[in-house]
Amino acid sequence: MARTSRLPGFYNLAVDERLKIVADFAGLSEEEVALLKNTGSLDVDLANRMIENVIGVMPVTLGIATNFLINGKDYLIPMAIEEPSVVAAASHAAKLARVKGGFETSSTDPVMIGQIQVVGLSDPYGAKFDVLNAKNEIIERANEKDPILVKLGGGVKDVQAKVIETFMGSMLIVELLVDVRDAMGANAVNTMCEAVAPLIEDVTGGRVRLRIISNLATHRIARAKAVFDKDAIGGEDVVEGIMEAYAFACEDPYRAATHNKGIMNGITAVVLATGNDTRAVEAGCHAYAARFGWYTSLSTWEVNDDGDLVGYLEIPAAVGVIGGATKVHPIAKINLKILGVKTARELSEILAAVGLAQNFAALRALATEGIQRGHMELHARNVAIMAGAKGKMVDKVAERMVKEGVIRIDRAKEILEELTS
Repeated sequence: MARTSRLPGFYNLAVDERLKIVADFAGLSEEEVALLKNTGSLDVDLANRMIENVIGVMPVTLGIATNFLINGKDYLIPMAIEEPSVVAAASHAAKLARVKGGFETSSTDPVMIGQIQVVGLSDPYGAKFDVLNAKNEIIERANEKDPILVKLGGGVKDVQAKVIETFMGSMLIVELLVDVRDAMGANAVNTMCEAVAPLIEDVTGGRVRLRIISNLATHRIARAKAVFDKDAIGGEDVVEGIMEAYAFACEDPYRAATHNKGIMNGITAVVLATGNDTRAVEAGCHAYAARFGWYTSLSTWEVNDDGDLVGYLEIPAAVGVIGGATKVHPIAKINLKILGVKTARELSEILAAVGLAQNFAALRALATEGIQRGHMELHARNVAIMAGAKGKMVDKVAERMVKEGVIRIDRAKEILEELTS
């Protein structure tokens, strides 16, 4: 029988039945099937209810970043990431930040934006006027959908409207500003947008199309600041090198993309560890970096009167501590307990601090010995494992490759053969 991905009713099958079909399709070995069946701490029935067409679980390494002092409070930071050196870099940066008091953070209220697209308007600016006149009625209609959120102090706080010109003509975009409290907020915001759509059509005489949250959460901002003692980080030359690297990122989007990717290494690892939406946070942060019409650095660096390096990071941080996987995934719940956070705002501020630490670590490495040294030392262990090394032999093979400055799988196999012959 020919292989086909056309599988009617696949979603109705049990996990084992799905896995058997995939194994036959891909020619998986018994060992590979057994690995997919090993769901570890995530119960297979729970996994099967989290997403569709589940066949197993893919583990991600979980590390702890140490040394973080944020607003005078010590934190251990769970980070779920596969890339070597990220956790170590964040921990070392946090250690250096402690010399001058650690990280100072702040955040705004957790307000998300819900957008309702209105088309088919002969007078879009008149429709905008009518929407704003009906603001109170729109707010009341939206808040009826989530009385518990309103009782907790959240709900729609304001309504805005704007006219945009597109190749499909003029459109009116009505925006609900929703305080989602300790949730990420997508479900609440989308439900409210759906609820007010008929009312907006009545008010404007237009047709509502999209009713959806925006992941560019410009009203939900987290900020972090840290001072790095010039002597502790290597002296004036290192400070100057970091500032030159930062200037490069400010002006060149090709450098800024990698500069900001380094920031997101830390942020995304914490977002994933806490069961939050990595794609939403990534999209929001990168869009925020381009909010002035060009793509630039998310962070800001300067030198103070003492010659110390001062870093700032400001990001939109749409994360929650309730709802979604944060209260379903057992490891996400444990990680939130390790963090000890009580509110979404506190979690967002931790993200900003970790992102700033990660940025400093990368800039310092680039300005001194280069990014590859520490990274490749850790990467060498992965290469050794790929070559077949096990146990203590992994470190021996990795050590030889680092010493030689040749970190390739063919060389790892040669070293492994020499050591085991």
